[in-house]
Amino acid sequence: MTGVSTLGQLLRQIDGISKQQATFATLSEQLATGKKTQKFSGLNTDALTSVRAHTELSSIDVYINNIIRANTTIALSLGTVEEFQAQTGEFANTLTNFVQQGSHQTGDDIYYDDPATPDIVESIIVGNTSANLDPEIQSVVNHANNLFDFLGELLNTKQADQFIFAGADGLTQPFTDNGTLDSALNTLIQQWKDGTITTDEFIADITDRDAFSGNPDALTDTVVGYSSSLSSDNAGRVFVRADENSEFEYTTLANEDSFRNLIVALAVIKNENLTPITDVYTNGVYTGTPDVQGAPGANSSEQEDNFYQLFNELVGVAVDSIDGIDTIRFRSETVRVQLNETQLAHTDQKNLLQNTISQIEEVDVNDVAVRLSVLQTQLEASYRVTAISQQLSLVNFI
Repeated sequence: MTGVSTLGQLLRQIDGISKQQATFATLSEQLATGKKTQKFSGLNTDALTSVRAHTELSSIDVYINNIIRANTTIALSLGTVEEFQAQTGEFANTLTNFVQQGSHQTGDDIYYDDPATPDIVESIIVGNTSANLDPEIQSVVNHANNLFDFLGELLNTKQADQFIFAGADGLTQPFTDNGTLDSALNTLIQQWKDGTITTDEFIADITDRDAFSGNPDALTDTVVGYSSSLSSDNAGRVFVRADENSEFEYTTLANEDSFRNLIVALAVIKNENLTPITDVYTNGVYTGTPDVQGAPGANSSEQEDNFYQLFNELVGVAVDSIDGIDTIRFRSETVRVQLNETQLAHTDQKNLLQNTISQIEEVDVNDVAVRLSVLQTQLEASYRVTAISQQLSLVNFI
C-alpha cells in the first residue's frame, strides 16, 4: 500500500509539474509576442469576432491605399493645372498689354493716291516696306512659341509610367505636336488672307472642334494633335474605389476645352504665316500685288481691323481658359476633400477595429510578467518537493 501511495503521490507531482510547465510555456510565448495565442482557435468564443475584425481591417487598408494613390495623382494633376493656369494668366497679360494700333512692322508706310482723282490727295496707307516685326509684336509671338512647347509638356505630365491627363488610357501620350495643326492653320490663314473666308469664319474654324456640327473646316482634336482615344472620346474615365459603396471620379483630360482652346490660340499666334499685319511692297511702290501678303483688306486700315478682330478673339480665348481651368481645379479639389473625409472615416473605423482586436487577442504584458515570475517560483518549489520526495526511504529514519 505504501508503494502504491508513493507512486500515486509521484504521479500527481509529475502531473502538476507538467501543467505548470505548460502554463509557463504559454506565458513565455505571450510575453514574447504580446498575444494570447497564435491560433484563432485559441480565442475560443471570441475567435469569430476577431476573424471578422481582421477581414474588415484588411478591406479598409485596401480602400485607404486606393485613396492615397488617387490623392497622389490628384495632387500632381492640381500642381500641373495650377502651373498651366499661371502661365495662361501671364500670356493673357501679354496679350492685353499689347498696343492694338498700327502695323507693328519696322518698315515705312506706303501711300497710294488714286490717279482717277488727280485733284484729290487721298494719301491712303496701303502697306509697308518691310515684313519684319517690331519688338512689341515679336515678343508676343516669341511668348506664344515658347509657351506652346511648355504647355504641351505639361499636358504630357507622367506619374511613373502613366500619363495623368490621358484618362484611363494612361499609357498613351495624350498630346503630340505632329505638325497637323500648323498645316491646317497655314491653309486657313491663307484662305483668310485671300478673302476666301471672312474673319468671323476663320474664328469659327479655329474655335470649333467638331467637324460634324456643321463646320467641315473645324479643327478637330485629331488635327490639334491629341491621341486617338482622346479625339474619339474613348479614353475612359478614372475612378477610385473609396469604400464598399462609393467610387469617386477624378478624371482630367488633356483635351478639355480650356486646354485645347489655348493650345490652338497659341498655335495661331506663333504661326509664321499669320504676320505681317499689312501688305509688304519692298520697293516702296504700290502695284496691287504685294511681295508679302498681310491680313485681308483693301488697305492698311482694313487689314489692321481684321487682324485685331482676330487678335481680340484670341485674347478672349486666353481669358476664358483661365476661368475654365478654375473650374477644373475646383472639380479636382472637391474630389480631394471628399476622399480625405472618407479616409478620415476609414481611419476612425480602423482604430475601433484595432482596439477590438487588441482587447480580444492581446495580453497585458506586465500582468503576464508577474504571473510568469510567480509561476517560475512555484515551478522551482515543485521541483524541490519532488526531489525531496524521491530521496525519502526507511533508511533515513533508522
